[in-house]
Amino acid sequence: DFDNTPTKFTKSTMMDSNPQNSAEQLEKVCIIGSGNWGSAISTLVGRNCMRLDNCETRVNMWVFEEDVQLEDGSTQKLTEVINTRHENVKYLPGISLPSNVVAVPDLAEACEGATLLIFVLPHQFLPKLLPTIRRASHPSSRGVSLIKGLDFCPETKLPLLISRAIEEAMGNDFQCGVLMGANVANEVALGQMCESTLASDFGAPADELTRLVFDSPPSFRVQHVSDVAGAEISGALKNVIALGAGFVDALQLGGNTKAALLRVGLREIAKFSHMFFDGVKDETFMQSCGMADLITTCYGGRNRKCAEAFALSRLTCDEEKKDEGNTFHIDPEMECQNMWDKIESDLLNGQKLQGTPAAKEVHALLSSRNLLQFFPLMDTIFQIAFKGQPIGTIVEGIIDVPREMNSNL
Repeated sequence: DFDNTPTKFTKSTMMDSNPQNSAEQLEKVCIIGSGNWGSAISTLVGRNCMRLDNCETRVNMWVFEEDVQLEDGSTQKLTEVINTRHENVKYLPGISLPSNVVAVPDLAEACEGATLLIFVLPHQFLPKLLPTIRRASHPSSRGVSLIKGLDFCPETKLPLLISRAIEEAMGNDFQCGVLMGANVANEVALGQMCESTLASDFGAPADELTRLVFDSPPSFRVQHVSDVAGAEISGALKNVIALGAGFVDALQLGGNTKAALLRVGLREIAKFSHMFFDGVKDETFMQSCGMADLITTCYGGRNRKCAEAFALSRLTCDEEKKDEGNTFHIDPEMECQNMWDKIESDLLNGQKLQGTPAAKEVHALLSSRNLLQFFPLMDTIFQIAFKGQPIGTIVEGIIDVPREMNSNL
């Protein structure tokens, strides 16, 4: 078992300090989530906490407990496997996790006294978890969200940053930044060179101390920006554009078409960000969290992969129905959703798609405010994904619209 005894400060000293404004505060890091990306980022965070003087060596990783089947046919608790084999055999098989990363199934125990909370799990689970996290963590803790998604206000239907929702639920002036970038989890875990963007406004020295927890050159290079909204929206909406990339791939339209889709997609992401959030900076979209993340997701991410499978299935079904003289046997929206559910179950090993729910939510927002004409690509992606519109119509959405737009929200 790993010794969690602090090497510099006692726990009482730690609890009396404010980790957001003290360079002498011993950082206690907790990773909340242990899926593919959570396990991959733990390889970097764990190694960094081993060597950084201002961090406790042990890194707790909260794991949703489940039984996993091993090679010999036996079953074992996932936390036990991680803590004995130092490998997440279900979500990141074949990758060794640092020995100081400790899987903890009890959320309160995992977060106890944590000064830096790293959120990396589907955002739908946050509401029921955050009260426990708030009670257990350091009263002056801060957070970094690696969650790529959007939330929406139930009353106004306006988009909400997940980082902002975390801040409000945590209270006590809690601040939450984001880490977004062109970061395919398996490639990060294998040590292949990539970049990422930390967007935060913690102030000095906390911004830099936080960046160092993730930065691992030359393989994982982290730049800092203060534009949390721009970075987070880019991380959420690129999954919608990736659905379109999967449709393009299924049609075998080639690199020229996909390049056009990426260009128009990036413009729509920037347009959406400026339209609904204050303080967004254009240069954010040139960071890893913007253009680079969009590129890698549209070539190698799970949303692109599943969208290609969806489109190929649709193309096959459409041919069969054409031969039979039929269109959809049931409601097209229901048939499309059934396809997505099956593909997600078959291809993702328990993980979830982010692009499909985001596409629905963004379309509902834009439709309710009569703004769809300014977002033809995201509209077309939604119509293909959920309304049965032919896959080939994706090219009709790859168009520019005038820069002038109605911003009276």
